[in-house]
Amino acid sequence: MELPSIATRRDLECILSDETAEPMALPLPLLQDITDDFSKEHEIGRGGFTVVYKGKLGNRNVAVQRFSSTHIIENMFQQELECLLKVKHKNVVRFLGYCVNTQGFLATYNGKMVMVDVPERLLCFEYLPKGSLDKYITGRIMWHVKFLLTCIFIIEDHQFSVHHVAYYLY
Repeated sequence: MELPSIATRRDLECILSDETAEPMALPLPLLQDITDDFSKEHEIGRGGFTVVYKGKLGNRNVAVQRFSSTHIIENMFQQELECLLKVKHKNVVRFLGYCVNTQGFLATYNGKMVMVDVPERLLCFEYLPKGSLDKYITGRIMWHVKFLLTCIFIIEDHQFSVHHVAYYLY
């Protein structure tokens, strides 16, 4: 198995500029650098077990989603990553890359020195300056209407009609 090469700031800028570019593995130091080490000033959202930061990349921005190291469920992260690598649609925010990093530390536990692995799992997306659609419709529309709207956006380029989507909802 060939290991992916380590991406640079320039690589991430190229992915951001080229809509046909494939997402790639990103090094933790790069994501730390563009978010000012995940500073509070760069925080743009939080929810569940993640915090989202705005990353500065030249004159453009990206969104970096950082998962809580205490709540990472490895197989769920991998499933999400696999889905993101497959999804490419004009109405879905563009996925740029991911970071899977584990750092070992020496710590004292019950009076003994032990090695502790601290996982870092991050996802990098194109930045949406106006936020997500969810921000505008949360609390105003029932969940099944939100789901229907999502389905319509995703399948509008396919042979299905709105009636097909409505049929599958019920």
